Amino acid sequence: MAEIETDLSKANFSTWFKHTSILKEEGGTVYLGVPNEFVRDWLKNKYHKLITRTIAEGFENMRAVEYVITKTEPQKEGEAIGKEVFVNRELPLKDLYINPEDNLNPRYRFDSFIVGSFNELAHAASQAIIDNPGTKYNPFFVYGDTGLGKTHLLQAIGNAIKEKYQNKKVYYMTLEKFATDFVNAMQNNRANSFKEKHRKYDLLIIDDIQFIDKMEKIQEELFHTFNTFHESSKQIIFSSDKHPNFIPGLADRLKSRFSAGMIVDISRPDYESRLAILKMRAKESGLPLEEPVLKYIAESIEGNVRELEGNLNAVVCQYQLKNKPISLLEAKNLIKNNIRPKKNVAVKDVVKVVSEHYNLDEASIYDKTRRKEIVRARQVVMYLLREDFNVSYPMIGQKLGGKDHTTVIHSYEKIKKDLKEDAQLLQEIENIRVMFK
Repeated sequence: MAEIETDLSKANFSTWFKHTSILKEEGGTVYLGVPNEFVRDWLKNKYHKLITRTIAEGFENMRAVEYVITKTEPQKEGEAIGKEVFVNRELPLKDLYINPEDNLNPRYRFDSFIVGSFNELAHAASQAIIDNPGTKYNPFFVYGDTGLGKTHLLQAIGNAIKEKYQNKKVYYMTLEKFATDFVNAMQNNRANSFKEKHRKYDLLIIDDIQFIDKMEKIQEELFHTFNTFHESSKQIIFSSDKHPNFIPGLADRLKSRFSAGMIVDISRPDYESRLAILKMRAKESGLPLEEPVLKYIAESIEGNVRELEGNLNAVVCQYQLKNKPISLLEAKNLIKNNIRPKKNVAVKDVVKVVSEHYNLDEASIYDKTRRKEIVRARQVVMYLLREDFNVSYPMIGQKLGGKDHTTVIHSYEKIKKDLKEDAQLLQEIENIRVMFK
């Protein structure tokens, strides 16, 4: 998978993975060929989690990874190495399951995409795009921290449109690839070929747009590419780790173009979403993991989806090694070093951000007034303090004018319920969350 290459520096990737390849998958075990003992030990000690997670995305029933030292000489067909691993079946790690024609991974589909409050607006918008590509939410701009499922969402859109409209051409690429292609085209006097190549598609997806900082020529070309797509009613989709207004060096005219469509945030998943993700991934592993173990991981790992799945993989691998269920105590010991301290925030800071968003006086949030707009803002404050910062209900009530904790619980549950039906409220809260990043 290309993920390993993007997660490492070019030097590290070249040093440790250049002569490393998938040799064979057998009985749920994936055999990874390495050139020597030194590389084998280094990969096992430094990159095993990354390798396991990445390979699991390409092999649905993968349960374990084994490292096998391969011979440097070409092997004859059928000649075994180690545990009946055949060199003639080698598959480059970074090319695993990627369609070279459109750069899409067919495993990224919506049937494996968990929808929760953290991404439901992005999911709903993506479904509208699939129904009406090029006319609904064009451009579509998705932003959020790394590891939250942006690439999965974008590629799932691409795969869905490929299936629904077989005559439409789809292409996924990173901004780095777009920039590299452009520079190469300029150096070889092939500017027209570059334009023709990237503007022939019906759907163009460009990932990691945040790296466009100070690339003036690239920004200009992207601007013209965008205009061509928009004028031709062709769909264009972008992703970034931050809102376009916070991308350093991004030209105002590009910010304006992005704002003309739909900008949506994918935030950290809530507890229910984390648990749903773990249950799906556990089912995919084929191992009957105990519910208390899954609940503990969901409660303890509050970071991104990638971290969540990484900790689940650790439990799955331990299950496979022991060939018996993992107890809750064993699971706790396995992931204890991966649990981050809870993120702290001053209640007054949340009150300040929310009151500014709704153009209210900060003091009004603490008052006992029942004015509708103030009650709503106060409920949003309570929801964010509980959902995003894990402040206890009694503490929230105490800090917000001595409210009873049952009032805080009611407010939290009301906002949580309303978010499932009120797209405007969902967008408001996502806009507020931006201010805490």
